[in-house]
Parts: sequence; C-alpha cells; structure tokens
Amino acid sequence: MGFRPPGIIRRASFSGNRSASKAVDVPKGYLAVYVGEKQTRYVIPVSYLSQPSFQDLLSQAEEEFGYDHPMGGLTIPCTEDIFQHITSRMNGI
Repeated sequence: MGFRPPGIIRRASFSGNRSASKAVDVPKGYLAVYVGEKQTRYVIPVSYLSQPSFQDLLSQAEEEFGYDHPMGGLTIPCTEDIFQHITSRMNGI
C-alpha cells in the first residue's frame, strides 16, 4: 500500500456511483476527495483547503472539471503519488 501520511484516511477505489456513499463515512472536520485513475477515495482534514499547494490542486480540478461533479465528490486531477507527496508536506497543520 505504500507510505500514507497521518491525517489522511484512504478508502477503497470506487467504480460506480460515488454519491451512494454516506456522509457518515466522513468525520466532522474532514472532506472526501477522489484521486488518480482508479478514483481512490481519500478523506482529508479540511485544514488542507487553506494550504497553497492544495489550492493549486483545487485550481487544476476547476480547470479540468469545472464546478459540476455529477458523481457527487471532488475529483483531484493528479496521480495518487503526487497527491500523497503534496499532502505529506501538510501533516503538521
């Protein structure tokens, strides 16, 4: 499975209707995002949203997908390796 920074909860890949997952799967203060070709679900702290490197990822998501995410979740357009590298630097927040 590889290195997983603390503060990030990795969930199984989704191949189907992501909106079917329940909001109770995401603890208060966290946000679910989907990353990589397999659309692996990660549950991340909302504090990451204010970090410049994560805002860059959000800008890329806006450029690629706009604000319409018909599957119900935020998709981050990068590989899992890149996502894990970026979020690993945010662990002390």
